[in-house]
Amino acid sequence: MKRQELTFLIVGMILAAAAGGLIGELVGSFLPDGAIKTLFQHSVEIGLGRTVDTKSVEPLTLNLYAITLVFGLTLRINFVSVLFVLLLFVYFRWWYL
Repeated sequence: MKRQELTFLIVGMILAAAAGGLIGELVGSFLPDGAIKTLFQHSVEIGLGRTVDTKSVEPLTLNLYAITLVFGLTLRINFVSVLFVLLLFVYFRWWYL
């Protein structure tokens, strides 16, 4: 795999996950209550940080008086973002391999 193909794949995965999450939230907001709405809007947060409540993760902070270090990364995954990433892999295999 060439470097250009790898760069395309990584950037594409990030954009596909972001677009899928956004589209899932938007479509889910117009659906009536039920299983399909839950499928589109329910997301799982995976991240590095301190859980404040069930909806948010606060970054870890290390204060050393002169320097403050902040560590944090949160991934929010829903059904549509996973679907978009899978479609990207299918496209990548079809076009590049």
